[in-house]
Amino acid sequence: MPRSADDTWDIATSVGSTAVTIAAARAVETEQPDALIRDPYAKLLATNAGIGVLWGAMLDPAVAAKVEALDPEFVADLAHIRGYVAVRTHFFDRYLADAAAAGIRQVVILASGLDSRAYRMNWPDGTAIYEVDQPEVLAYKAATLAENGVRSSTDRREVAIDLRQDWPSALRVAGFDRSARTAWLAEGLLMYLPAEAQDRLFTQIGEVSAAGSRVAAETAPARAQQRRTHVHERVSKLADEIGLVQNPDAGDLMYFDEHRADVAQWLNGHGWRAQLWLSAEERRRLGRWNDNHPRADEQDIFSNFVIGERL
Repeated sequence: MPRSADDTWDIATSVGSTAVTIAAARAVETEQPDALIRDPYAKLLATNAGIGVLWGAMLDPAVAAKVEALDPEFVADLAHIRGYVAVRTHFFDRYLADAAAAGIRQVVILASGLDSRAYRMNWPDGTAIYEVDQPEVLAYKAATLAENGVRSSTDRREVAIDLRQDWPSALRVAGFDRSARTAWLAEGLLMYLPAEAQDRLFTQIGEVSAAGSRVAAETAPARAQQRRTHVHERVSKLADEIGLVQNPDAGDLMYFDEHRADVAQWLNGHGWRAQLWLSAEERRRLGRWNDNHPRADEQDIFSNFVIGERL
């Protein structure tokens, strides 16, 4: 179902369901013998949501075997995508660890979804992590982990609000200190915002960021709609044959704006010093790039990474 200006969601619908898909991808990567990341809570969060055919199938060995037999090329596609998710997670884990090592004790994760960094990473004493997302998404994650005896490893604070609303005010009510340096994270977010909303988001971040604050973002992919729709069609076919729940088509949930600002350039022109990292180069550096994959040259279906520091 296409997006609308006033749409909302829980963990099983619309944009919320994409968080399940990514958590399931992290779970599959975690179980690999050469795992690039370790997320001990991803599988729990993904399986309890009751959806996620794209990756949820891979968490069940019996279902995975059926998928392999029906569509081995699709399994290769999943491995290709999983490599990107692993590298993305690794990149932003390192960004946050570096920020903490530099003495930053205030972290804001925008559209946090099923991000488990407040639970699985080691944080210095005095670190506060603000998770901003839809109320039902935050409630699902907190309840699922609490019911299974999982506690956050630092001071985790929920800011239950839609980013189209006055989230900076809600952040301050939750205890956010705009005079303190902050590490911001916008991972898996920008592609779900129209171009003007992306500009507004970074403007708002800048307005409440002290000098020395940092921001990291995953850019919106340049060319992903056609490829994602193709993947969704194959997922739908597999779901019908195996009897699995279908995910929404991620391509219907994203905004593909021709005139979207380049994130690094925008930040460099608005009081930040920013740098772009190409995800393809990170994947090659970390051994998560398969040159033999039939779509290995389709680099612009994936996003890139940006890190900036407030001047």
